[in-house]
Order: sequence, then C-alpha cells, then structure tokens
Amino acid sequence: MIAKTHEPKSISAPALTARVAPTSPLILLREDVESIAILTLNRPEARNSLSEALLAALVDAFTAIAQEPSVRAVVLAANGSAFSAGHDLKELKSHRSDSDRGRAYFKYIMEMCSTVMQQIVNLPQPVAAAVQGVATAAGCQLVASCDLAVASAAAKFATPGVNIGLFCSTPMVALSRNVARKHAMEMLLTGDMISAEDALRIGLVNRVVAPGNEREEALAFGRKIAAKSAYAVKIGKKAFYQQLEGGLKDAYRYATEVMVENMLARDVEEGIDAFLDKRAPKWEDR
Repeated sequence: MIAKTHEPKSISAPALTARVAPTSPLILLREDVESIAILTLNRPEARNSLSEALLAALVDAFTAIAQEPSVRAVVLAANGSAFSAGHDLKELKSHRSDSDRGRAYFKYIMEMCSTVMQQIVNLPQPVAAAVQGVATAAGCQLVASCDLAVASAAAKFATPGVNIGLFCSTPMVALSRNVARKHAMEMLLTGDMISAEDALRIGLVNRVVAPGNEREEALAFGRKIAAKSAYAVKIGKKAFYQQLEGGLKDAYRYATEVMVENMLARDVEEGIDAFLDKRAPKWEDR
C-alpha cells in the first residue's frame, strides 16, 4: 500500500480553509491499481472516525483525483475493525470550552464533512465503497454517498445519533436519497444497528460478500467501469444525480438534452460502429 503525504490546502465547495497542521501520511492511504484509485481510511485505533485531519485529507484526495483522467474509478476502503464510526466525538467535545461553546467549530466540521460527501457525488469517476466493518453516523453517510457499495457479511450500519440526543441530520441527507423513506426513518429514529443483509435489502449496499472479499469485489466493479467510455460514465453519473433533483417533466427535459449531447460524442460513433461490426470498441473518452 502506497501512502501519500497529506498537506492541508484550501477547500472548495463550500469555501473552507483547513486549519489542521500537516498530518501523518498514514492517516489516508492511496494505492493505484491499473486505472483505479484505492483510498483507505487508516485510523483503526480511532475506528476511522472522521477527524478534522481525515476530512481534510479526503477533500484533498478527491480534489486531486477529479483532475486525473487516468483514474477511471475509485474504491473507498478502510483498515481495522470499523469502516468508520462517524465524527470524532472527542475532538468535537474538546471545543465545548470555546467562547461560543463550539458553535463555530461544529459548523466548520459539518461543512467540511458535507463538502466530502458532495465531492463524492460530483466526482467524474464513480466511487465504490468496500465496507469491511461497522459504518455508523457519518460513516454510514459516507457509504450512502458513494455510487456503489460492497459490504462484508460482517459489516453493520446505523445512524445512532438519536441515542445520544444528536439526531443524524446530515447523514440523513445521503441516507434518504438511497433508501425508501420508512427504512430511512426507522434507522434515524431508532438508532438501531442493521446487518449487511438488511442493508442490501433496503438498497444501502449493492452486494454482500464473505468477509475479506469486499475490497476485491469493489475492485471488480471498478474494473468493469474502467472498461467503459470515461466520457459516457462522467456525463451519465452527473445526469443521474441531476435528474433526481427535479420533477418528472424537468427530469425528462434535462435527460433528453444530455442524451442528445451524448449522441454527438465521438465515443458513441465508435461504440455504435463497433456494435454493428461485432468488435470491441476503442474509446477515446470524448
């Protein structure tokens, strides 16, 4: 596994400025396998809780990957027994003594976390989560924000904030866009942990595999996607999320415009010719 040094820099969308000192290069690992970037959360001793430093590292990693056309898919994984236990509560609690009781810091962290989730959705490349263990609160939000998710049979999921008096309002945004309302409300209102099989049943994950196989299965998704036209995948991913935000009529209007633009792309010409000629297409990603 290759570790890349993280040096915090300006954060965009929304505009934030990272306030953390340079961190250990081991807090977030990156390994490139073929045309797939594997990002691995590496705070196993803290159950991969999303500290300020880890959130900043994720922002930087996704910012870089968005500008790398050689990367055609991303796998988001984690080391240790937990995928992510959500926000670092000890870090948040340490700001209770601030003059505003932590209000400004809490806002800063929630905005940074929201930035990461939006980066995943807006990233040109699809992101597949490989969930080996527990994913709770913002950790569950992270899984829900990914385009695809593979879970180990040992994985579990929850939005348990309500159990400590803190409703999982920001995790709710991603969760409610992935599962049916009543399933989302059950998770949010009870805080109960659900199994990987239940997560599959309600649509939170795509596949459940034997423990230890989740990363390879996520990589299989990545390899399959990497074989497609990067142009088609990029335009399609953007259109998928965009059309969900509108009514039926607006969604069809928008999707029609996208379809026309897509039809004019070089890769579609090549793809149709290859289909008719019964040969493999040679993508130019344009």
